Amino acid sequence: MNVSGAPTGSHPDNRTERILTDMLTFADEIDAYVISLGEQNFHDHRQTQLVAEALLHRIGEAVSRLDADFIAINPEVEWLKMKRMRNVVAHEYGFIDYRIVWRALTDALPRDVAEIRRILGRREEPFNSS
Repeated sequence: MNVSGAPTGSHPDNRTERILTDMLTFADEIDAYVISLGEQNFHDHRQTQLVAEALLHRIGEAVSRLDADFIAINPEVEWLKMKRMRNVVAHEYGFIDYRIVWRALTDALPRDVAEIRRILGRREEPFNSS
């Protein structure tokens, strides 16, 4: 059982579902406002980097609002890496390696988005399908 009393592996409670839905919204915004513009644009334009930073920060904040039990029963999502990326963009802003950020946006995030959609029972268009 998880904190809400629901059996392990069951559909998330309403609060958790709202947090996960917010995370998907932020990921979709990353896809629309950052990834769709391409890697060269990302590296060449500070405003695109700032958009990515802000949305990664929001994703990390959302992760911090999830119950520890929920995180523990869903290890297929890289929750800790999301929180770490939030810490990097929030506190290490002068030392951000944008090549690593781009890889996180285009490699790790799509996998996590797919898993979050699976947890929510959604069959939506895959993230970063271009």
